[in-house]
Amino acid sequence: MEAITALQLKQIPALEEVPAAQLQWLIDASEDKLLAEGDFLFRTGDPIVATMIVMTGKVRMSASVNGHYREIAELNDGSITGWLPFSRAKNALGNGTCIKETRVLICPAEKIKASTAQHYELTEALVHIMTSRVRENTSMQQQNEKMMALGKLSAGLAHELNNPVAAIVRSAAGLSDNIRGIPEIFKQMAAMQLTSEQATVIVDQLNVIQAGEPEKPFSLMELSDREEAIETWLESKGVTQYETAAILAAYGVTTTDLATFSDQLPAAQLAVIFDWIQRALVANRMVKDMLLSARSIADLVSAVKSYTYMDQATDMQFIDIHTGLHNTLTLLDYKLRKGNVEVVTRFDTTLPRIKALAGELNQVWTNLIDNAIDAMETHQKGQLEITTTQDRQCIHVLISDDGIGIPEENRSRVFEPFFTTKEIGKGTGLGLDMVSQIINRHRGSVKLIPAPGKTIFRISFPVENN
Repeated sequence: MEAITALQLKQIPALEEVPAAQLQWLIDASEDKLLAEGDFLFRTGDPIVATMIVMTGKVRMSASVNGHYREIAELNDGSITGWLPFSRAKNALGNGTCIKETRVLICPAEKIKASTAQHYELTEALVHIMTSRVRENTSMQQQNEKMMALGKLSAGLAHELNNPVAAIVRSAAGLSDNIRGIPEIFKQMAAMQLTSEQATVIVDQLNVIQAGEPEKPFSLMELSDREEAIETWLESKGVTQYETAAILAAYGVTTTDLATFSDQLPAAQLAVIFDWIQRALVANRMVKDMLLSARSIADLVSAVKSYTYMDQATDMQFIDIHTGLHNTLTLLDYKLRKGNVEVVTRFDTTLPRIKALAGELNQVWTNLIDNAIDAMETHQKGQLEITTTQDRQCIHVLISDDGIGIPEENRSRVFEPFFTTKEIGKGTGLGLDMVSQIINRHRGSVKLIPAPGKTIFRISFPVENN
């Protein structure tokens, strides 16, 4: 191999301003290494003790996240990695695998540290690479944090939408079957040649039954007893339709009601009449179920629109903080129920509005509530408390949980970028950093308040004059 020259290093954009003499020193202080395809430049956990410059070739950086292979980056000609001045990285977070023959210049960190004063421009260039790397990693981690939050919300939203959608599909299918039977029952009713008075009695009774539907469903035991009594009464009249007994019982009809009704009609016609009533009641219930399900979907869509403020301006507006809290709880409702979490809200609805970017505050509520749910996951139950109060010129929001808590030695670090106590793949350590940044932009403050058996975050906002 021909020796690497200072001129070659100057072709690397990050080193083009470094004097040739300093680059020659770097070459002389380094090991010139040729790696074959498949070789590792470094492995996960290796100590970072050298600066590495990829002269030619390609290195793929990858890591295992929750047991799944994940690519992090690729190093190509001119890429500089490994130890950099003032970097706090201690160990490699992934594997660096050569995917073709790769030539690398490797300079021990101790040599660069010892010559910092003599090689100012070289040190400056390496520091610039380090700051750029931190900025890129931070941006990527923030994006990952947002995507993780979005994924959690999407999963919960999909589950919440699935239930009403399934109910609508089920009711629509049942209603379709019900409608297909209408021509036959119409023919039977027409053949009975009912008088106007008899028809009026039947329609009036149907209206009475529909209007008398109980607001609260009966218990299973009470409903079973009612069904059995009505089924026995119907059988005594020659009507053998279990579906009719079930729907009449659900609507709160008693055998006394049925006896009063049947006394006004010929016994031979009761089977057809009750079949028609049963179909009408079932159709009415299915339509109600579809309306309730559609309303649930509409409420969820409305919560999403309010949560993202997609229909409103992106500048600061005077908002009611309770709206965002309610919407966030709605979108996280599935995860709350899955974690068996009881939600207790103590909202002071008389609080004045605050000037804020509502979409950003919703990110704050999402991070804090989601962290609280995760903290209670170990106990498979818990209580989430959200309180809003005003103290002189500040509005406070307190979010507390009775989960596993934060160890005392970690409490001072919870707002540090990249610090996390969660397992790999569950957190990036930027959630609370993002919370802190957003609250600072709103001229507020966020604090972790020690309390026995609880983790409490207090977010405070100054009251603006409207």
